[in-house]
Parts: sequence; structure tokens; C-alpha cells
Amino acid sequence: MAINLSKGQKVDLTKSNPGLSKVVVGLGWDTNKYDGGKDFDLDSSVFLLNAESKASSEADFVFYNNTKGAGGAVEHTGDNRTGEGEGDDEQVKVDLSAVPSSIEKVTFAITIHDGEARGQNFGQVSNSYVRILNEETNEELIRYDLGEDFSIETAIVVGELYRHGGEWKFNAIGSGYQGGLGSLVKDFGLDS
Repeated sequence: MAINLSKGQKVDLTKSNPGLSKVVVGLGWDTNKYDGGKDFDLDSSVFLLNAESKASSEADFVFYNNTKGAGGAVEHTGDNRTGEGEGDDEQVKVDLSAVPSSIEKVTFAITIHDGEARGQNFGQVSNSYVRILNEETNEELIRYDLGEDFSIETAIVVGELYRHGGEWKFNAIGSGYQGGLGSLVKDFGLDS
């Protein structure tokens, strides 16, 4: 049965699941009734970070236009432009055993495409979550429901997989940002 996390909680992933190496990180959301006349397009992205919590290069930013990183160990499976329907809206496959040792954290974010320009924010988004599945069995191992804590933010760092003592853990972060994807890119050491 999946472990449900609260904001700020950290949980072991590989130690309690011996032999686990391939996971799928599913991200999902729904948009509330919105009458601004523009489409709502949310995007998931992944930052591959070193020990200083910075991306070493553009190649360490994985999203719908750069779908593979970490030598193929991290793969974004594609852009969902509407967020409609049940289940995960976007997924990222991670082969934990193949992530290069220079990468300490695999950080997951959800952003609103052109959120500022369109007057959109996470106050208009509900049912946001991130979950981790065993790729081989499709069993849900960890789930973090973000709740309705956001209002003016246009980007959220939802969580991260990180190395600790030779094992992988997951941290439920849930930090909102104004400035959309651009502010995340700068925070993680890349120029937008």
C-alpha cells in the first residue's frame, strides 16, 4: 500500500523496496472553472541537480522539449496540453541505478505555461499530486497530494528523489514560486 506524505515529509524509497531501480513518477492536476478565455497548459519538468543543488548544464533540465537526461536514466514521456481525464497527466521514468553519481537530486516541478501572461495561477488548479510507482509492477509506492495551499504561484516544486547513504529517498517539498518556469531555471543555476 502506498505511503501518503505531507508537505516536508521524507521517506525512504529503495531501502524499504529492495531491488527497486526503475520507477515512474506520475504527476497530475485538474483545473478549476476558469473563464479567462485562454487554455490552461500545465507542464511537468525535472531538474537533475548536483551536491550544490544546481543543474550542471541545460542537459540537466528535462521537459517536453528535452525528454531525456542523465544519460537516458531520466525520461519525460510527453506533454499533456489539457490535463483532462483521470490518472497521471504526465509521467517521468527514472532508472535509479543508472543515474550518474554526479547527480544527487532529481527534482520535479509543475509549471503553468505562460501563466503570468494569461493571468493564470495555482489558485485555479486543484487535485495536484505526485506519485511514485514501481515501473515493473505498476504498484503505487508513494503519493503526495499537494492540497489547495497555493494562490498566486505559477510554478511548484512538488518533490525530489535524492541520494542518502547509498539509497534513494523522496522528499515532499510543495514549494510555490512566482515567475513561472523562468524563476525555477534561475534558482537551479541555469539561465532562461
